[in-house]
Amino acid sequence: MITPLETPRLWLRPLTLRDAAQIQERFPHWEIVHLMSAAIPWPYPPDGALTWCRDVALPQMACGDAWHWTVRLKDEPDQVIGVISLMRRGDNNRGFWIGLQWQRRGLATEAAEAVTDFWFDVLKFPVLRVPKAVANRASRRISEKLHMRVVATEERDHVSGRGLDEIWEITADEWHGRPRFTRS
Repeated sequence: MITPLETPRLWLRPLTLRDAAQIQERFPHWEIVHLMSAAIPWPYPPDGALTWCRDVALPQMACGDAWHWTVRLKDEPDQVIGVISLMRRGDNNRGFWIGLQWQRRGLATEAAEAVTDFWFDVLKFPVLRVPKAVANRASRRISEKLHMRVVATEERDHVSGRGLDEIWEITADEWHGRPRFTRS
């Protein structure tokens, strides 16, 4: 069961098919997708968000293979500003994106902390691993703030071409023993 989550500034609401239109508007920007997995179609099709929600994300949620939330500011709860996900996949357990106009405010870090709590405290998984393009300094900084560490490096295909990824990891014990993130 996927539940809504709350942070000091955000509502994380379980993804629904109604969210597709706002996702379609905010997601397909080169600055957002170029360092993501090459599995994302580019150019992004006009029905890309609808197809992803209907054919990928919602079925994953229904069978317990993934948990997807829309990211919303508390003072604008009807507006989707991003998506954050947890997945039951080897070394790819968390992914997210935030719309361009909301980036660089610490919102992704805040959302990542909330869903990582969910991963360890509700789902009871022992370890969380996330791949990050080495070139994606902002995303890598989020893992640093959340006290994760690099455990592997490998080449992977991104929307922009082949590149180097780091696999970041944190265990449940490390997560529960770390200092909590505080915005500065």
